[in-house]
Amino acid sequence: MNPSCSRCNRVVYPTEIMNCLDKHWHKKCFTCEVCNMTLNMKNYKGYDKKPYCNAHYPKGSYTCVTDTPENIRLKEQTKMQSNVLYREDFEKNKGKGFHAVAETPEMQRLKKTQAILSNVKYHEEYERTKRGATQPAPYQPPAAESAPSGGVKYHDDYDRMKRGGGVATQPNPSPAAYQPPAAVSAPASSGGRYRAIYDYSAADDDEVSFMDGDVIVDVQHIDEGWMHGRVERTGQLGMLPANYVEAI
Repeated sequence: MNPSCSRCNRVVYPTEIMNCLDKHWHKKCFTCEVCNMTLNMKNYKGYDKKPYCNAHYPKGSYTCVTDTPENIRLKEQTKMQSNVLYREDFEKNKGKGFHAVAETPEMQRLKKTQAILSNVKYHEEYERTKRGATQPAPYQPPAAESAPSGGVKYHDDYDRMKRGGGVATQPNPSPAAYQPPAAVSAPASSGGRYRAIYDYSAADDDEVSFMDGDVIVDVQHIDEGWMHGRVERTGQLGMLPANYVEAI
């Protein structure tokens, strides 16, 4: 016996039957429950054993729960438990240093902004140095050292011999007596000497490239992040990052 159609309740013959959603349909009766658009096995969506098109497929929605006294009590209890767990974790990790902070998009944006500002400041200082607005401080030689106490002792002995009537002959000081200070040699360059601890490739025309172990001379500080110096190996002169080198 032939089954009946779930839409029109008429007999469905084998040549026009469609089995879907545990029911039997005429092909022309398999339509959306809302807009009656004809559906097939590829574009239908079933809900509660009824066919729907994609536009009228029922979508579940959340219901708003009112704050009853019981819900308010549960909320306060959860808040108290969360505070207790936080205090336990705080006491357990006290004195162990700071935790690593994940890089959020906001932190990445701030880091990029700071890098741009640092680069602008570096170029401003470099241009001002090229124009001669700022000059490095001239080299000041160290103050002359005072004579050691050996010379004073020699003069005291000489005066004592004169008052005692002895022969006023000046004794020859021993070799271990006063030795004049050695002449202070002038520095080989007008700036400091630094050694590269990392490789660096110049990112601009006014920068220099160097390799790990290179010696940089005539170094002048521009700001906290940049210096100006000459690579001894290549002879190139330009700007370099301060955190890539260390003082010799």
